[in-house]
Amino acid sequence: MAPTSHPATVAVSAPDKGAALALTPVSRETEARLDRYVALLLEWQAKTNLVAPSTLPNLWTRHISDSLQLLSLAPLAKSWVDLGSGGGFPGVVLACALAEVPGASIHLVERIAKKAAFLREAIRVTAAPGTVHLADIGDTVDRISGPIDCVTARALAPLHQLIGFAEPWVRRGARALFLKGQDVEAELTEATKYWNIQPELHASRTGGHGWIVELGSIERR
Repeated sequence: MAPTSHPATVAVSAPDKGAALALTPVSRETEARLDRYVALLLEWQAKTNLVAPSTLPNLWTRHISDSLQLLSLAPLAKSWVDLGSGGGFPGVVLACALAEVPGASIHLVERIAKKAAFLREAIRVTAAPGTVHLADIGDTVDRISGPIDCVTARALAPLHQLIGFAEPWVRRGARALFLKGQDVEAELTEATKYWNIQPELHASRTGGHGWIVELGSIERR
């Protein structure tokens, strides 16, 4: 008997997937991993709110391509920390894309147990190089050993707070890449009250009013 589709599955748009992969091309193997991840996300979405339901028709461009675009800003980065991974954006997406890269590792930090359980299952079904840390962000700096190339976060907290979370890793040589929305200028203004930073802003490839804030150094004022 063929499995029945729940509404979330029906809502995902095939043209949207095509548009996303045109914006951020990936290998056939990565696409297959992302397909498995999307199927799992839709299955869990029916019982756990992982993404805003209104974004499901544009899941690939709104979430997956939005996450993949970080790779072009850090093409040599192998070791990532994703703060507040939630439904897996960008952490699981990055892990899927880096699965064929020797030595790649993605640390996914999530404080909500149900979401951490989803992230573990997503890493399992995609066979991606991810480690899930069920913990508050402030408790993870000492848990994650070894050099970190990039720290990222999406839809987690105001920029000045994200900078505080990332500062220990950036001090050790990591770069921060934060996905932010149209209020980025106001957030930067607020952040400079607390931090000496020289941000580089990148307009999101996926349109809208999204931005990526890149930071290579952070000092407390």
